Amino acid sequence: MSVYREISAKEFMDLGGRILYEDNHLLIFNKRSGEIVQGDKTGDEPLSETLKAFIAQRDGKPGQVFMGVPHRLDRPVSGVCVFAKTSKALERLNEMLRKGEIHKTYWALTAGRPPKQSDTLTDFLTRNEAQNKSYVSKNGKEARLKYTLIQTTDRYFLLEVELYTGRHHQIRCQLSHMGCPIKGDLKYGAKRSNPDGGISLLARNIQFIHPVKKTEVDVTAPVPQSWKGIKEG
Repeated sequence: MSVYREISAKEFMDLGGRILYEDNHLLIFNKRSGEIVQGDKTGDEPLSETLKAFIAQRDGKPGQVFMGVPHRLDRPVSGVCVFAKTSKALERLNEMLRKGEIHKTYWALTAGRPPKQSDTLTDFLTRNEAQNKSYVSKNGKEARLKYTLIQTTDRYFLLEVELYTGRHHQIRCQLSHMGCPIKGDLKYGAKRSNPDGGISLLARNIQFIHPVKKTEVDVTAPVPQSWKGIKEG
């Protein structure tokens, strides 16, 4: 008798189809907007628990399944999400994140055209806990990112973003401050919401040296179907 809930056949197929990479130490998953990575005050089941149940069922594990969370994606964000299947991998991934040894690239669909084709933004951000929102302010912590305009559609602009710091809502706040709020992001100035309630920010790619095997890991998430007119290439 499993200690986890039973996953339906339909959900089992869906979860299995969204695993982008897996070995004995790591599981890299394609998160949808609206899903939470770790438990929060909503009480909704987080992906960490869903994936424990999935693995227990798939692999016939009778006891506890380990599923560590080295980094989180905001609930409305989609894309590449890394989980650790062993405590050793989790400890080493946490250390790599602290040292900046994990390279993450994001894609953001914005309603405004950026002022330059490519630029590095440096702002100072202050987090308002009560509002769960960040603001540009002189007294905040330094936030740096680089953006490049890589595609345009009839109404939107696709920016590729590299983060140099990891501040709360950093991409959302800095792009909005530049005059380019992310599509669907009402909290940071978008005029209308997306049908699924998410925002058009995708954790597109992650690259790092495997914490145990020492081989290169390079994983890319597909573009969501709702991003009309955006090419994968």
